[in-house]
Amino acid sequence: MQPYDVVVIGGGPAGMMAANAAANTGASVLLLEKNNVLGKKLLISGGGRCNVTNNKPVVREMLSKYQAEGKFLFSTFMQHGVKETLDWFKERGVDTVEENEGRLFPSTKKAESVQQALVQALQASTVTVASESMVSSIIKTAEGFEIVVKSAESILAKTCVVATGGTTRPETGSTGEGMRWLEALGHRIVENSFALVPLTLSSGWTKQLSGLTIPECRLTLYADGVKHSVHPGKLLFTHVGLTGPTVLNMSKTVGDLLGYAEVVITLDLFPGTDPAAMDQMLRVAFAADINKKVRNALGQLIPAALAKAVLQQCGIDDEVKCNSVTKPERIKLGQYLRAIPLPVSGLLGKDKAVVSAGGVELTEVDFKTMESKVIPGLYLVGDILNINRPSGGYSLQLCWSTGAVAGEWAGKTAIES
Repeated sequence: MQPYDVVVIGGGPAGMMAANAAANTGASVLLLEKNNVLGKKLLISGGGRCNVTNNKPVVREMLSKYQAEGKFLFSTFMQHGVKETLDWFKERGVDTVEENEGRLFPSTKKAESVQQALVQALQASTVTVASESMVSSIIKTAEGFEIVVKSAESILAKTCVVATGGTTRPETGSTGEGMRWLEALGHRIVENSFALVPLTLSSGWTKQLSGLTIPECRLTLYADGVKHSVHPGKLLFTHVGLTGPTVLNMSKTVGDLLGYAEVVITLDLFPGTDPAAMDQMLRVAFAADINKKVRNALGQLIPAALAKAVLQQCGIDDEVKCNSVTKPERIKLGQYLRAIPLPVSGLLGKDKAVVSAGGVELTEVDFKTMESKVIPGLYLVGDILNINRPSGGYSLQLCWSTGAVAGEWAGKTAIES
């Protein structure tokens, strides 16, 4: 059987980018995908809107967001970074719009626009796409690789790109089998954990706030009563706890702290407001109509559902008139609004995680080419790598960059062999 030059396993963002890049070198390319559709997880990313990348074209600035792991990615991003990604999609009709903190979304606000650009690029190339192809193992041979596909004969490849992802959202196909194959081939795998995941709260009263968004606030993280860190940003209440970009970016730290400490997050609804200014704000709101119910007056400053809940937590009858609120009650309320305690009980599981941490040990990868240092001819991309990153387009940029670089080098290597 004639081997393909490159076989890419996994039809997510990194895999599709790798297959396109490999085909551009003139290599014969086969893309294997277990699902019946390419980019299944991509279609639900960013709440179905797809946060393509972050507007940080300067490589060093972009890599600073990957913290300690950023130092490994310099060569990769210099070859294909934010600018190259935006150019690639723009050439295929996908314009982007910028939202808060540099997040870039397709102008259509639909993930399907991004997925279709990748799929159409594959269709216009020489890549052979085989969907519903479940790979069970990868075998290293003298000539390259034998990829064992269930219910089919094995496939031969000169080079192989593994783009099977991590273990988040397993219903989309990310079930972690790629890491098991790589471990069997001799790679060291850092155990998976969940880096971007919603939090659960032990306070029952917050359940009534499900669906409520606080667009601007400040969250302070405490471990056993000691301040750990402060995080300004956006917050969304769920039926079990908290989510939103700020919460997701805190979640790995919260998970680590929960292993040995009681964790409480305090919510400041009026960041930058001192106690005197807070009290003045309440006095003005209550004095505007002394016969108005206090919950309605407070509802002019914060969302109505939250106003009622906060008053209950402060022991103030939300039905009383503004002129019945005592000074001590008003001061207590002002203090509470600037530090609402939200005790954390845990993290939601991998079915709700946006990104998993863990994967192939980074010292075992050549980031100039994305080739394995353990298995020559094997290329590793995207979530299969042990790289932590925040929300905001950084996960997909990792896929675009590593996929493009791996595909190009895998194609060149195969052709030259």
